Amino acid sequence: MVTILSWIVRYIFIAMIYYFIYSIIRLIYLDIQQINMRGRNQDYPYLKLINRKDRLGFVVQEFYDLRENETTIGRGKENDIQILDKYISTQHSKLTVDEGAYFLEDLGSVNGTYLNSVKLQDVAEVKNGDRIGIGQVEFLFVKEVD
Repeated sequence: MVTILSWIVRYIFIAMIYYFIYSIIRLIYLDIQQINMRGRNQDYPYLKLINRKDRLGFVVQEFYDLRENETTIGRGKENDIQILDKYISTQHSKLTVDEGAYFLEDLGSVNGTYLNSVKLQDVAEVKNGDRIGIGQVEFLFVKEVD
């Protein structure tokens, strides 16, 4: 009786391991599929959400396309990117384009804007692969090479 029970436990354990591996592969596949199917304009850079907190209490899109001249980020409706995070100011920060380069500026927010984990004190140039932290969210700046 003990041997039968041990075989059952083994098979259940093996089945759980396979289900876990299947779940991870499925999540990776869905993430890649979402990147490929997002249908964004290929000419402009975008922000990609990189932190995946399960319980943020507000909705954040996976991708945000940046505008040609200026993109504002904040909690207010008048912003180009609106994020309803209580740690984000009404007008929190701004990404500006000047001669093909993108610059990040904090608009006097209470909690600050972070570029690569360093709090912004002045306007800073943003390059491909830089991390932008605003409130409880963090984005990856992606600018595909011309």
